[in-house]
Amino acid sequence: MKYGLLLHIARSLMLARFKQTMVAAVGVTFSITMFIALLGFMNGLNQMLDGLVLNRTPHIRFYNEIKPNPDQPIDQSEKYKDYANTIRSIKPNSSRLRIYNSSAIIQTLKEDPRVLGVAAKVSTQVFFNVGSSDITGTVSGIEVEAENALFAFSDYVTAGTPMDLTQTNNSIILGKGAAERMLAEIGDVIQATTSRGDRVQLKVVGYYQSGLGELDNIQSYASLQTVQKMLGEPPSYITDIQVKLHELDLAPSMANDYAALFKINADDIQTVNAQFETGTEIRNLISYAVGITLLIVSGFGIYNILNMMIYEKMDTIAILKAIGFSGRDVNIIFINIALIIGIAGGTLGLVLGYFAGVGIDQLPFETEALPTIKTFPVDFNPRYYLIGGIFSLVTTYFAGYFPAKKASGVDPVDIIRGK
Repeated sequence: MKYGLLLHIARSLMLARFKQTMVAAVGVTFSITMFIALLGFMNGLNQMLDGLVLNRTPHIRFYNEIKPNPDQPIDQSEKYKDYANTIRSIKPNSSRLRIYNSSAIIQTLKEDPRVLGVAAKVSTQVFFNVGSSDITGTVSGIEVEAENALFAFSDYVTAGTPMDLTQTNNSIILGKGAAERMLAEIGDVIQATTSRGDRVQLKVVGYYQSGLGELDNIQSYASLQTVQKMLGEPPSYITDIQVKLHELDLAPSMANDYAALFKINADDIQTVNAQFETGTEIRNLISYAVGITLLIVSGFGIYNILNMMIYEKMDTIAILKAIGFSGRDVNIIFINIALIIGIAGGTLGLVLGYFAGVGIDQLPFETEALPTIKTFPVDFNPRYYLIGGIFSLVTTYFAGYFPAKKASGVDPVDIIRGK
């Protein structure tokens, strides 16, 4: 009953200074709206930028690194094995590119419950023969369905379809930059020379565009069988095994464990792309810092308004205390005022923040570098709304606490004597 009376008094004081109350509520609303819109937009951009690389990057990549054999014949000699032998210009063996016993490795990985999926790949350097000129490039032989499922390959194919690679013999999807340099249209037949000197003819069935210009100038894709045939290798010839995990954080430890088990090289996504994670964390930090600054500034506005309200309502406070209201009661009244402003302004801010995000998400964003992106990206993660709502209450509570504490200490005798 008493708390209901205190709430009624708080409402009466707010209505008596309605314009000031509205200014404080609008400040909270604006801060929350900008906080939600800013975080959603910034994190949407972060996800888009990171996705350009990370979506196409396996969590773990197994391969054989080209390097000289550490066991040289001279070290096997009984006469010189105990000597400090120095050998210069050791040539690596290209045959080591192949992953031996790849079928057993892939089967072992697929049986691991931590693994989402596995995709084999064969990569080779080629020269695209254009008249009297040769253009360097890389052709990756992929398992089209696995590549589509694990790495969203179809999202980056801007013309044609990925399945054309399996339906058309000796076909290729050219990187957009490479296609423009060769003036190659879909349906054209181009000629490529492999690193072994063999010439093959490939039919262009599509274009690939990742948004990274340097990559699109050299990277092209064909089916796994096509590239194996280009190199004159059997179906068991694999140079890369790409792995996607259910949990990204497991990548470093699993890469080390399986590299030791399979006796091959392994790269994990967190080590290879550490700079992207660092950039994302910094951008997120900036977004949160700006948004929280807005909330704190609105808190100071509420503090000033409540401070002025207390100064103007000294007579009312004195009368309340003179008729039996305690300092704690007065404290509760002004904290209630602050919380009502925070709840009303915060709720409206959350709603407007959502609609601001929806509006940004509808704005057209078209660029040749990112053909699959049509509108500005926005992240509607509920975490932002939860943080904004809690922070608005916390900010307004403390903005009202200090003026309320001041009001609770008012001596009614001094106020009435002064009048």
